[in-house]
Amino acid sequence: MGEVEEKLEAYEVKREGEAEILMLKSNAVFFNPVQVHNRDMSIAILRTFVDKRKEEHEEKINRKNKARQHVSQDIPPRSDGDGTSSEQPASSSVVGEINGDHGRELHWSADKAEGPSTETTETPSLKRIRELNAPIVLEALAASGLRSLRYAREVDGLGKVVALDNDEASVEACKRNIKFNGSAASDKVEAHLADARVYMLTHPKEFDVVDLDPYGSPAIFLDSAIQAVADGGLLMCTATDMAVLCGANGEVCYSKYGSYPVKGKYCHEMALRILLSCIESHANRYKRFIVPVLSVFMDFYVRVFVRVFTSASEIKNAPLKLSYVYQCVGCDSFHLQCLGRTITKGKSVKYAPGIGPVVPQKCSDCGKKFNVGGPIWSAPIHDQDWVLSTLANVKAMKNKYPAYNKITSVLTTVSEELHDVQLFFSQHNITGTVKCTPLSAVVFRSAVLNAGYRISSTHVNPLGLKSDAPWDVIWDIMRCWVRLHPIKEQPQDSAGTMILSKSPKLEANFSRAVAAVSNAQAKKVNRFLPNPERHWGPKIRAGRTITSKHASLLGHEAVNGAICQKDGNGLALDKAAPGTEEGVSTTEEKCSDDECATEP
Repeated sequence: MGEVEEKLEAYEVKREGEAEILMLKSNAVFFNPVQVHNRDMSIAILRTFVDKRKEEHEEKINRKNKARQHVSQDIPPRSDGDGTSSEQPASSSVVGEINGDHGRELHWSADKAEGPSTETTETPSLKRIRELNAPIVLEALAASGLRSLRYAREVDGLGKVVALDNDEASVEACKRNIKFNGSAASDKVEAHLADARVYMLTHPKEFDVVDLDPYGSPAIFLDSAIQAVADGGLLMCTATDMAVLCGANGEVCYSKYGSYPVKGKYCHEMALRILLSCIESHANRYKRFIVPVLSVFMDFYVRVFVRVFTSASEIKNAPLKLSYVYQCVGCDSFHLQCLGRTITKGKSVKYAPGIGPVVPQKCSDCGKKFNVGGPIWSAPIHDQDWVLSTLANVKAMKNKYPAYNKITSVLTTVSEELHDVQLFFSQHNITGTVKCTPLSAVVFRSAVLNAGYRISSTHVNPLGLKSDAPWDVIWDIMRCWVRLHPIKEQPQDSAGTMILSKSPKLEANFSRAVAAVSNAQAKKVNRFLPNPERHWGPKIRAGRTITSKHASLLGHEAVNGAICQKDGNGLALDKAAPGTEEGVSTTEEKCSDDECATEP
């Protein structure tokens, strides 16, 4: 009995949603409670995917049935030897199309006997063939298996859930947690010790859902993951290396994702678009393409949900979905240059390179030079129908989501975004450029709307604004505002002075517009929530020894407890002294961005 108690003391029970896991206190297996936002959003999208998949399958059946009825009316019935007529049974190719099994082999009913088919035997067999198989899910990097367990227990209609990891301790923990959750999990979830890349390559188009949530960059997994997704399937991918994606290490970003980032307030949305561009690039190599249904920046990472399809003709449109970004180094203006274009002549469509550049050598607004970044995904990053369906489903199942407030706030803001507008600008930045008195968001929105353009907020930044208004209109609005609210004289070579030196071509109307306040704002829906607790962010990699340099990530108490538990009489961290960072000594080595600051 004492041995059992000693073993149990090494574990603690973690509960999230309907799943419970046993976690070792020694940090041997990675677990980050902050990722509850990630897991809840994934479950919400997965539920929508199951529903959409059924709807699409039913629509496909209806179309095939209508086609068969039309054909049967045109073709006379076959005459038998006794003078009676009988209908020709459906061919295996037609039935295969009706089943719509996303490339997997069709299995005929065992009770379908050979020989002439009758009405009594044909109908039941055809119904069974038409049934849609339950979607199979692969979690490529499972760790404790919490995500897989939540999928199996909380998402109705799922089939098998496969959890992979190449760490023996993680696979053992995953199998232990599967047993701990009873038959509801053990009947669906299976854990394997394997390299995710090799496993996905050896199981092409086998999984309806593939989930990638790595510690850091997903770049090395994308090529194999895109091949493992069935046609019409869903790929869910997380990237936490935000320092790389947001421009701190542009050369590293290019080596991993094939795109060069530029620094700007929109850097987190650009990170989303860089990741989508990278996934599309891997898909195109196998005559496949992606359709994003939701792309979000939350907490300290980006997360994209894309559907994967196969079409040799559709991948010709890939250059039309990618663009380079020209970012002015003096002001906040940016411009996009599409990689390709189409030339239509009658019924003929030809593809050609994009015509450029779209900007002169120097910025027409402030006279400064441009930095060039990209290519990035410039097509829509959300599907409005999916977003609204997911939001409605989440609200209908409020008690099922531990992070209900967070994911509803994100989905609400996403639903109000201008989906056909790339990137955004910060109102605070443009007022700072011209050094003028700040104008309220409602007043600025009204001026844009009164000028005949659209404007919305963005889920990425509470101060960000998306608009289809060109930059000369934006700066004309600021010129008119400065004329009403004069400013002090600024240096002649500053960007703001250059912008204000030009006369506005547009007379801005600052009277309040009805649409200047969104529906969510009017209803006072919380759209940007604070972190629920301190040190709500990335955690250190599993297996690493917790030392005093991790105080900025975990906090004093957690680090002190870990050190004391390991050393018995180990020295605890002192309180923060002047010139030190929360108890971290200035002589101690601080963790690098790649190891701590940008990863969960």
